Amino acid sequence: MAAKEKIDLYKQHKDEYTTPKKPTLVNAGKASYLAIQGRGAPGGDEFTEKIGALYAAAYTIKMTRKFAGEQDYVVCKLEGQWWLDGADEDFSAVPSEKWNWKLMIRTPQIVGKDELHKAVSALLKKDKSPEVRNVKLESVSEGQCVQMLHIGSYDEEAKTIAEMKNFAEQQGLQFHGLHHEIYLSDPRRIPPEPVKKRKG
Repeated sequence: MAAKEKIDLYKQHKDEYTTPKKPTLVNAGKASYLAIQGRGAPGGDEFTEKIGALYAAAYTIKMTRKFAGEQDYVVCKLEGQWWLDGADEDFSAVPSEKWNWKLMIRTPQIVGKDELHKAVSALLKKDKSPEVRNVKLESVSEGQCVQMLHIGSYDEEAKTIAEMKNFAEQQGLQFHGLHHEIYLSDPRRIPPEPVKKRKG
């Protein structure tokens, strides 16, 4: 019997993962994510440890399925949702220690909570970071978004965000959801290395 083709969510939903150099509108449908939440500066100890825990869970689930002969899939790139305690505050005006974030990895909907629980138990038995206990399986549906490629550090994001806001206003739209980033390079590597992101 021929093996099933590996699921690649980026190929299946390529319209949601465009990398335009100028703002554009994108419709993001319902998606399943492994996610872990935190607060503080990107690149800090908590941020780095929770990225590690999230990837550990994602790859443990994937490899367990693969070795069991079940449907295999490509582990997606890291994504993140960002917000502030004050809804009207500007990220550039608030110290990064006060930023809230949720790190996410898009996952096929065939993956269930029972698989996550088994992966977490297996990782804890191997003395992996206890942060794996905080990884959750969540459903996200964002709808219409403004999206744009950003190349640079977190400190340089204000210009990109302003350009996206101006575009939204020209379209007669207002931002009402969380700031969403899709990382094309490792976000733990901040200046002098650039971080490539798609903003939605």
